[in-house]
Amino acid sequence: MSDTSPYHKSPDEIQSEAQIIDQSKKDPKAFKAIYDNYFSQILTYVYNRMDDKDKAIDVTQQTFLKALKNIHKYENRGLPFSSWLYRIAHNELNDVFRKNSKLRTVNLTDHFSNLLQQEMEDEGLSDWITKLKVVIKSLKESDFRIVEMRFFEERPFAEIGEILEITENNAKVKTYRILDKMKTLLLSVNA
Repeated sequence: MSDTSPYHKSPDEIQSEAQIIDQSKKDPKAFKAIYDNYFSQILTYVYNRMDDKDKAIDVTQQTFLKALKNIHKYENRGLPFSSWLYRIAHNELNDVFRKNSKLRTVNLTDHFSNLLQQEMEDEGLSDWITKLKVVIKSLKESDFRIVEMRFFEERPFAEIGEILEITENNAKVKTYRILDKMKTLLLSVNA
């Protein structure tokens, strides 16, 4: 994965962000810089999973409210603060989906499917997108989440691990196990 992803942060950017976080722990008004920086990313993340804009805005606002309320618990581990925000958003989405699973949506883009296709080295699959949609819908939420973070959002394994509260190595192993499972399913799907 490239370092040109909007989710990639340089060490200097992470350090600068850490200073804002420290200020936010002392003065909640300083959190506005974090909110302004990440609101659209988190909203897009949430909206891509539920396809209901009003509900997505509510979930996003709840994410930032919880982040501000719990900012004192945040520990800088050398990863972007967004990892922590995405973890909160993920938990908020899970709460919403437990109450109403019909709100869950999967939005596939050509870029996302091309990255998956390249990773699985199966360029010869006919009806790739149609089959991929069937396979994606059959994945467990946790498996889809890992695939999505790695290939749609192009996140490094270290950040995936941080968001999911697992090790970087465990994030890699899980990703490639899921890809193997998807390959098998893709070959068995009748489009």
